[in-house]
Amino acid sequence: TDYGSSLTVSLPAALQPHQPFQIIVRYTTADGPAIWWLDPELTYGNAKPFVFTQGHSVCNRSFFPCFDTPAVKCTYSATVKAPAGIQVLMSATQSSYLEEEGVYQFYMEYPVPAYLVALVAGDLIHADIGPRSRVWAEPCLLPTAISKLSGIVERWLTAAESLYGPYIWGRYDIVFLPPSFPIVAMENPCLTFIISSILESDEFLIIDVIHEVAHSWFGNAVTNATWEEMWLSEGLATYAQRRITTETYGAAFTCLETAFRLDALHRQMKLLGEDNPVSKLQVKLEPGVNPSNLMNLFTYEKGYCFVYYLSQLCGDPRHFDSFLRAYIEKYKFTSVVAQDLLDSFLNFFPELKEQCVESKAGLEFERWLNATGPPLAEPDLSQGSSLTRPVETLFKLWTTEPLDSVAAASSVDLSKWRTFQTVLFLDRLLDGSPLPHEVIKKLSECYSSQLDSMNAEIRIRWLQIVVRNDYYPDLYKVRRFLENQMSRMYTIPLYEDLCTGTLKSFALEIFYQTQNQLHPNLRKTIQQILSQGLNPLPAIDTTAVTTDTPAMVLEDKVSEATNGAISLRDVNVSA
Repeated sequence: TDYGSSLTVSLPAALQPHQPFQIIVRYTTADGPAIWWLDPELTYGNAKPFVFTQGHSVCNRSFFPCFDTPAVKCTYSATVKAPAGIQVLMSATQSSYLEEEGVYQFYMEYPVPAYLVALVAGDLIHADIGPRSRVWAEPCLLPTAISKLSGIVERWLTAAESLYGPYIWGRYDIVFLPPSFPIVAMENPCLTFIISSILESDEFLIIDVIHEVAHSWFGNAVTNATWEEMWLSEGLATYAQRRITTETYGAAFTCLETAFRLDALHRQMKLLGEDNPVSKLQVKLEPGVNPSNLMNLFTYEKGYCFVYYLSQLCGDPRHFDSFLRAYIEKYKFTSVVAQDLLDSFLNFFPELKEQCVESKAGLEFERWLNATGPPLAEPDLSQGSSLTRPVETLFKLWTTEPLDSVAAASSVDLSKWRTFQTVLFLDRLLDGSPLPHEVIKKLSECYSSQLDSMNAEIRIRWLQIVVRNDYYPDLYKVRRFLENQMSRMYTIPLYEDLCTGTLKSFALEIFYQTQNQLHPNLRKTIQQILSQGLNPLPAIDTTAVTTDTPAMVLEDKVSEATNGAISLRDVNVSA
């Protein structure tokens, strides 16, 4: 099956209880959902082949025999042989290299769940960016990575330690992967994997790396014991991420980023319906369902809202920080269920237990966990009003009829805005699309040239507005964008929008011109999008596509099939 088959090992009858024993499994592995092989043409340097693994959530069973559940943690060691000139890295606390044999040795001294075992190999070089951090990237990308992250990663780690206690993993290194990496980032211990495409979007890079830093405490040290409660990792990591950004960048920036994400949460709610079971925090995992299909914004943002609500019950977030430090200390290197967190919370704050806060009408802990729909309460974001109010004002100018405020609207210089302000504005325009032709024409006249010079997170949103409004004068920009993108996050949303409207033939033309620069898994996904509602596509050279492992195509932590085009834009989430 897509998820493998079990291996049963019968133990000798004479084995005594608690008697140590060793099992050796000899195996080989071919292509599988966890292992992504890249020809040199799919890297930035175009010089050497590349391979990486992505284990979350149940892919690493195709990489090595394992208890593939977050409930089981263990240490691991690995020996990897590689050709000269290929650098190998793993999510391990210790490593060594025997150059004459071309052999790398790795050891993870702390217990981790199977999904956090990760490997990457390719044309990678490094630079130190802090006392316990270095960045790895292809040679052509390393200067950019250094300029973006030098010095500030240590600042984030120090802020996190001041909130949640010592960083226990030793090193915190980052490796930038080619655009074929199927998600934005992955919190592999000691070695965060992150897609290199995000380097051009400074604010998204900051948030994504800080989110992965937060996972060092929430997710890696203390892990959800079941995939049905992923919010225990993602909700807590998102809360911790925002505490760290508040400490380092201020409350206004944190509130702006939160408003952007909560907007996306409500957009996804509108798509899925308020009674959709995937909107529960304790979602039921049916047999045969890939846990990755349950990854959505509820896991992150509804989980965050519940954790934020718990922090508000304490009266002061610093009191809640103290609780989380104690929670980490008690449960580190183990896996927990929601009841462990909530019992610990009530025991840490006996006065809240006496007040029966867990049973407060309308806000019962049980309802938070098992009710469908939006969060029962949302955070006060008024501290971000200096950044969100200009967005709301400009959006109103463009969407209030009659359109007689163009002069005022056109005087706004978006280049002086933060990225999260601009994407919040564009997302709201997307929500209102299709817009009247006069509006889209004036928007293009005012902003199109400004947006051309901005980062890809901004440009893709403007181009989606162009596509959803069939604005032909700017279609050449859509073509130019897709001709230069090899990442799922910047191709799939546009192809889905193109194929939903009247521009499918335009999408086909671009795809045939660019398919050879796409990873086979991404190529196959786009073919599926283009094939919907059509006769089978003409034959395409797909010799590299693995047709017998469909799980590889959709192994994003955010399920495309469940959420559709808008959600792929909305859920620009880290692992």
